[in-house]
This record gives sequence, structure tokens and C-alpha cells, in this order.
Amino acid sequence: MPPRLRRPLAGVRSPSSADLRAGLVKGLVSVPDGLATGLLAGLNPVAGLYGYLFGALAGAVSTSSVIMSVQGTSAMAVIVADTPGLRGPDGPRALATLVVLTGLFMLAAGLARLGSLVRYVPNAVLTGFVNAAALLPGLGVPDLASVAEVPQSLPPPVLPLLSTVPDLLIPAASLAFVGLVQGAVIAQSQPNPDGRYPDASGDFRGQGIANIVAGILRGMPVGGSMSGTAIVVAAGGRGRAANLVAAGVMILVILLAGPIAGYIALPALSALLMLIGYRTFKVDQALMVWRTGKTQATIMTITFVLTLLVPMQYAVLSGVGISVILFVARQSNRVTVVRWVLEPHGMPHEVEPPRELAGGDVVVLTPYGSLFFASAGVFESQLPEVVPESAGAVVVLRLRGKEELGSTFIRTIVRYHERLGAAGSWLVLSGVGERVRRQLASTGALDVLGADNVYAATPRIGESLQAALRRAEVLQGRATAE
Repeated sequence: MPPRLRRPLAGVRSPSSADLRAGLVKGLVSVPDGLATGLLAGLNPVAGLYGYLFGALAGAVSTSSVIMSVQGTSAMAVIVADTPGLRGPDGPRALATLVVLTGLFMLAAGLARLGSLVRYVPNAVLTGFVNAAALLPGLGVPDLASVAEVPQSLPPPVLPLLSTVPDLLIPAASLAFVGLVQGAVIAQSQPNPDGRYPDASGDFRGQGIANIVAGILRGMPVGGSMSGTAIVVAAGGRGRAANLVAAGVMILVILLAGPIAGYIALPALSALLMLIGYRTFKVDQALMVWRTGKTQATIMTITFVLTLLVPMQYAVLSGVGISVILFVARQSNRVTVVRWVLEPHGMPHEVEPPRELAGGDVVVLTPYGSLFFASAGVFESQLPEVVPESAGAVVVLRLRGKEELGSTFIRTIVRYHERLGAAGSWLVLSGVGERVRRQLASTGALDVLGADNVYAATPRIGESLQAALRRAEVLQGRATAE
């Protein structure tokens, strides 16, 4: 077995009394909850029960999180309800295809180590998403027996229907996305008992395996469940054994009391779902995001409203997109250019750069902030104006710590170099990293600026700047001699 898939198994130990108690509670709750979630998805409710069972069983031994409950969720159920082709004679095989495809998407994301991308989903988006998901509607049907028969046996395997794959790729990708985002919320908010946070990519892989198992065994799509995990934690669960015990309890209920479960009143299940939703609602986190600032509050509110009005995958993507746009807009206006005034045998101090470049002056400029295409204009507006009286001046631009420059920013530097040259002045770059130097060379900017006027960064702080200042003296001395 590959090491990545073997490591979670090492965390399975004999259940403690707390895990036994948590597993018993979770297993008993999961039977009606799973049936209700299956109904919410527009499926035979037993598909929800099987999803809970086999999601918990496979997820318990394959995720990086030792406490995460992998089961059907209301968010995923809504997507399933909107997916055509899952009802009718070929419905069970089409459902298996959808769930297995979802698992393959999740597994591929985990094997590709895409868990690191979770950090690009802002906390404001996650908070809005979680709180809106907690408000999803419940059910109102007299009892389960009037809708479907709960079998007193475990399901036989079913093979996916390959002819439905093209039609189910997009729904499966959407389910994988929503499931992984929900699992990411758990990974970021619920550390393992050792105090370390789970590996998001490991959770991706585990949820993928759980879906493949659930799909073959007639279950609905599953993912990391915030409400299910909250039940395990509230009941005292501390390890993988809690979810394994929960799966065992579900098996016993199905085998020993399956028909009896058919008489559960669904209004009672609705109340259960509302209670779980209430526990999922994160008031403290919402208040924290709201107090952080107008931008974060706006992102959270938009995500919250969209989650209630449009399919969840679009709501989350919209929240992330708005966050990116606002981030770019704010970062582009946060570039600041300061002048370093160097005192003999002392530390430099920072002042505002001059409005106009004085003739014969040496000005050391240090930009702070992200130097990308949207910030090029803000950066250029803060550079000293080049006037006819600027002859003989040298501008030293420090780029230490700037790992990459976009083509827009490089053109800005070249334009400023040309304006300086037209007035008989020079531009010298210091602290240039290797990657930036390669960019300057590949774009032809290094030839325009002159290789003698570009100084590489060195491990010793200030060494490149001193070399640039010596170059400035040479340039001014040469101009005086001429």
C-alpha cells in the first residue's frame, strides 16, 4: 500500500470509553439523519443511510483528520437533487457513477497535493458558506415507510453506468468542490488530539476513497461533515475509533431494526436537522469577520446570501472571485515608495521622495508592497519627476525581496530609465534577485538598462546597495570629466 494511504491507518487504535460513547451517539443519530439527507437529495432515503455508513467506515481509516465525520451533507444533497438521470430503472447505477466520479475527483486532488489551495479560500467566504448551509430547509413527510422500505440487510455492490459519465462530470466536479471546501473548514477549525492540524491533501484523499466505496455500495455522495464532526466532538470522541464505532452501530441498527426505522416520523427528523444546523451556525466567527473590516464583512455577506439563493458551488466560487478582485484592488493601492537617506556610519532613515529630481543628486528609493501589474501605475506616480534641471542625477532603485516582476512593471522601469536618460541622468538597480534578473534579460530590459547598472542581491545586507552607490559615483564622475 502506498505510504500516503497507509499513514492514516496507523492512527486506528482500540477505542477508549469516550470514543465508544461518541460512536454510539453518532451511530444512533446517523440512521435517521442519513435517511433524511437521502430524501433531501431526492433519492431513495436508503441511499443516504448507506452514504453515512460507508462514508463513516472508509473515511475513518483514510482521512488525515482523526475526528472528521465523512457522510452525506445537506449542501451536497441540494446538488444531487438538481442532477438529472438519477431516478428511474438505471438510477442506482447512475448514482453509483456520480458518487465514484466525485470520489475520483477528490482522490486526484489529494494525490496532486492541492490541499494547499485551501488557503486561497478566505475565512470570510468559509464563514458565510457555513452559516448559510446551517439554514438549509428541513423536511415534512409523515414517515419513511410511506416513501421507501428500509431493508434489513447490507447492500450488494453495483457497477457504475459508463454511458452516463459525460453527463455527470460537471455535477461530480461540483460535488467534489463543495465536499472538499466543507472538509477544509473542519481541517482548519478542528485540530487532531496531538494539537496539529490535519493535512488538507490527506483529507482530500480520504474523502475520495470514502466516495468510491460509498458509490459502489449504493450510497449517496459524501464529504467532510461539519455537523457530524460536531456531534462526535460534543460526545467526547477523540480518535478514529469513534467513527468506526458509529459505523458498527449503524450496521447493527440496519440488520436488527431496519423495518422499525421506517416508522420514524420525518417531522422529528426535520427537528433533528434544525438542531444540527443551529449547532453548525458560527455566530462568534461571523462577528469576528464582521469586526475585521468592511471588506471582509462584505465578502461574508455576499457569500451567505448567494449560498441561500444559488447552487452552492457557484456561491463559493463567487465569494472567492470577489475576494480576489478586492484583494488586487487593495494591494495595488498599497505600494509605497520611500527615500533612504544614508548617514555616514549610521543606519538609513526613511523620508518621502522628492517631488522633482534635483540635478547632480543621488536618490535611493525603496518600494514597499507587491509590485505587480495593477500596482505599476501607483508606483510610477510616486517616482520623482524628471525635469530638464535633473541632469547628472542618479536614482538607485532597491528591489531586494522582490521575487518576480510582471511585464507591466518592467515596462514602467524602462520608461523611467528612458526619461532619466533624456535628461542626462541614470537609473541603477540594486538587490536584484536571480529570478528578476532572468526576467530583465529575457525581456531585453537588461540590455536597455545596461548590465553594469544592475546589481544582484547578496546574502550580506547592504552590499548590493553599496555597489550601486559606487556605480553612481562613477557615472557622475564620468559626466563631469566629459
